[in-house]
Amino acid sequence: MNKELIIRSGSSTDFALLKDGKLVELHKEEDDSNFAVGDIFIAKIRKSVPGLNAAFVNVGYEKDAFLHYHDLGPQVSSLLKFIKRVSTGKLKDYSLKDFHSETDIDKHGTITDVLKSNQSLLVQIVKEPISTKGPRISSELSIAGRYIVLVPFSKRVSISQKIESTEEKERLKRLVKSIKPKGFGIIVRTVAEGKKVAELDRDLQNLMDRWEAMCKKLYKAHHPSKVLGEMNRASSILRDVFNDSFTSIVVDEEDLYNQIKDYLQEIAPKKESIVKLHSSNVPVFEKYGIERQIKTSFGKTVSMSKGAYLVIEHTEAMHVVDVNSGNRSNKAKNQEDTALEVNLISATELARQLRLRDMGGIIVVDFIDMNNADNRRKLFNHLREEMKDDRAKHKILPPSKFGLIQITRQRVRPEMNIKTREENPNGTDSEIEAPIVIVDKIKVDLEKILKKDHKKITLSAHPFIAAFLTKGFPSARSKWFFDHKKWVKIIPRDAYTYLEYHFLDKDGEMIQL
Repeated sequence: MNKELIIRSGSSTDFALLKDGKLVELHKEEDDSNFAVGDIFIAKIRKSVPGLNAAFVNVGYEKDAFLHYHDLGPQVSSLLKFIKRVSTGKLKDYSLKDFHSETDIDKHGTITDVLKSNQSLLVQIVKEPISTKGPRISSELSIAGRYIVLVPFSKRVSISQKIESTEEKERLKRLVKSIKPKGFGIIVRTVAEGKKVAELDRDLQNLMDRWEAMCKKLYKAHHPSKVLGEMNRASSILRDVFNDSFTSIVVDEEDLYNQIKDYLQEIAPKKESIVKLHSSNVPVFEKYGIERQIKTSFGKTVSMSKGAYLVIEHTEAMHVVDVNSGNRSNKAKNQEDTALEVNLISATELARQLRLRDMGGIIVVDFIDMNNADNRRKLFNHLREEMKDDRAKHKILPPSKFGLIQITRQRVRPEMNIKTREENPNGTDSEIEAPIVIVDKIKVDLEKILKKDHKKITLSAHPFIAAFLTKGFPSARSKWFFDHKKWVKIIPRDAYTYLEYHFLDKDGEMIQL
């Protein structure tokens, strides 16, 4: 399996993760992104709301951030004491080795027992501002590294549940306890599996340096202000998704290229050679076919193999996905087999779409009805397997009696939403499907027609489309000939609208699809 990360720089930096050439994740880092997941702010409590058992906190966003009692963390009293002493200059040793911790708060307590208006508090962004809502925050701080996560004021050592070997879990727990600084808890990440103590210790020291640098900013700090920023998106994506299966990282900007090489030199020196600088005149996203995939993957309708397609609708509360079998020439023996085949194809594409668009919240999927309980179980297990690589926390419920599958998926940042329709060049105020998609649609229709064994095929299309299909070498028409050993006559028609086309048979009659 080829796993590639393609990075495009510009006014924003775009990251495309490809698996065997297919786009599975797309991320964008805006230069003015002030509220990224993981950022830590020194902020002031605006007001407590006992009815919600929560507080609203001024973090500098146009709407106050929401802090629920359960997001305070058990050690919030220790955190408040630490902030008070550091910000007044009474405490200058930030290592916590001599810091006397306070008693954990009651997990069934109320917000007014712990927080007061105008009080200073360190908070961390756990969900970026989405739609009309301000950021969601927590005062249970954590600083993520490559192999471990550092949790101030905690004593616990936790191991990722995704590490299955009991012996490996015990080994990692033993190693981490031997290097854990007093006053800090540690969560061991999945990628730490098989790593030596020296690598874990280097990661820990890096995190301790970041903690110390953050604490130094607290003395007389302006409220609200960011005291610890998440690493730049390039490093954070590499930290979270990079593993030994990556075959290539391509960057089109030299400074970023050097940053990534330096970062890989730290975390995986043997893989440094896979980083390449893209210097061709062809833009990097076009070279790797990403622009075309974006245009075909982000619309309301998503086409799949064998004529099947998904329709994706969005509301404020949830996302709804409808599975359609489309116009299929299928060799399956009966309707049940056809439904299973389409549903399995759709489940694979659905798992990709959830990651690609970063859809979160409640997702309801209307699969094609299947009467056979074994087939429903096959679909459920297949969807779970396809979503195994998804880093966002998610839960999938088995199909209901109506054939619906409900999914909840963690939503921590706004959904990736890309406009794929373009202005109509015919001069009307309407919008049309992206022209880049039309060639793919013509090719799919042609393949359906060729199965019917027509002796002579003519394609009538707008002059722009006709020219695109016939000019250059190898032209699109030449490729069709090499693939299907059938020559298609293409006639430009001035009367056609931009995206209009029709296939004609030897008698000049329109071929019905």
